[in-house]
Amino acid sequence: MDKGLRFTFCVITTMLLLRESSQTGEKNDPKMLAASKSEGGLPTLTVTTILEDPYVMVRSAELEGYCIDLLKALAAMLHFSYKVKVVGDGQYGAVSSSGNWTGMIGEILRQEADIAVAPLTVTSAREEVVSFTTPFLQTGIGILLRKDTASQEMSFFHFLAPFSKETWTGLLFAYVLTSFCLFLVARLSPCEWTEPKSEENHFTFLNSLWFGAGALALQGVTPRPKALSVRVIAAVWWLFTIALLAAYIANFTALLSSGSEQLPIQTFEDLVKQRKLEFGTLDGSSTFYFFKNSKNPIHQMIYEYMDKRRDHVLVKTYQEAVQRVMESNYAFIGESISQDLAAARHCNLIRAPEVIGARGFGIATTQASLWTKKLSIAVLKLRESGDLDYLRNKWWETSCLHKSRERWSPLQPQALGGLFLTLAIGLALGVIAAVVELSNKSRHAAGHAKKSCCSVFTEEMCTRLRIKENTRQSQETSGRANA
Repeated sequence: MDKGLRFTFCVITTMLLLRESSQTGEKNDPKMLAASKSEGGLPTLTVTTILEDPYVMVRSAELEGYCIDLLKALAAMLHFSYKVKVVGDGQYGAVSSSGNWTGMIGEILRQEADIAVAPLTVTSAREEVVSFTTPFLQTGIGILLRKDTASQEMSFFHFLAPFSKETWTGLLFAYVLTSFCLFLVARLSPCEWTEPKSEENHFTFLNSLWFGAGALALQGVTPRPKALSVRVIAAVWWLFTIALLAAYIANFTALLSSGSEQLPIQTFEDLVKQRKLEFGTLDGSSTFYFFKNSKNPIHQMIYEYMDKRRDHVLVKTYQEAVQRVMESNYAFIGESISQDLAAARHCNLIRAPEVIGARGFGIATTQASLWTKKLSIAVLKLRESGDLDYLRNKWWETSCLHKSRERWSPLQPQALGGLFLTLAIGLALGVIAAVVELSNKSRHAAGHAKKSCCSVFTEEMCTRLRIKENTRQSQETSGRANA
């Protein structure tokens, strides 16, 4: 009996010692201290997310990225702790064939997670089953292409690309008008053409055209202007050509350095019309359902194309989509903000200019959750303080950003409007100066011949413009008869 009591006493003593040792070890473990503090002092939220660069990534057995930094900022602001779990099926959230929700939306509905912090697009279908906070990122739907598959060969007249068609038309009109003004003013000015009856006028119309072309080539050509009126027009035309050539050279240099010509696929309509590239999107994503529900004929054609070839053109993950664009003739339709990052990380990728379906990424919570409004207010505060912009710059900044294709466009006439206006004013001043010079000569000649200034001016004008005298007299006779 004594042995039994002793054995029982020893067992009880040993268990008590082991329990005390275990509790002492827990108190000395910093991880356990943090867990007990968070469980005892702060509410703990289970957060579901999805692996997508740069939102959530695995680095050194830990999660990091834009969404992780956003989650840390929200936790510090609202005083809660969290446990992050990656969504089990790797989906964002869509209704399956059985009628149940998949992905992160499904986990929230099944109460496997409290909130979802990920690049989760706010849609009406998702809003019916869960609640979303104010969007923390704005985006849209774009087209991701590979540069060599999207580019086209340079045209034979590629040197005309720096200026638009309207600009070239305006330049041609300005050249012809200036040449005509040179020809006209050189004939009217007595300082340029002193003796019209015996002396030959060097500024013929062909010579005027050649003079204007020489100025465009920055070459001095004959004849050289002598009258002030002709020199005014010549000086204004030289100023016009110098500024025009500077604009052409600058824009042509920008065209060559931008990577070449414009993309043949600028819009979704261009994507539908071409036959070189296949195109698709993420299977079950909000982008796919956007095209499914859209009433736009172009969008309906895109949906029908993807739906008929869903096993071939739809991809499972964003990483798979980027890899497929890089390795095959494939165009990926998806979130424009993610495509901008892909184009920055991979210098051979580019996003087409058109973006449709403006939308935002929001934090999903259960319906009637008290955290929805708190998180929305916190997101607004982070935006107002500039923290969201800081996170955007932090995770989207790469070494390839400065190498991306510049947005280039031909120079429009509006950009050279002041230059064309200056030329027009100069031509008007030249014509006025020529008329003034001819009037001065006519006034002096009228004083010596004792004739009216108007008659002498008219005779001088007719002589210089080669108007037949008999034609003028017949016109005057008919005018008197009518009077």
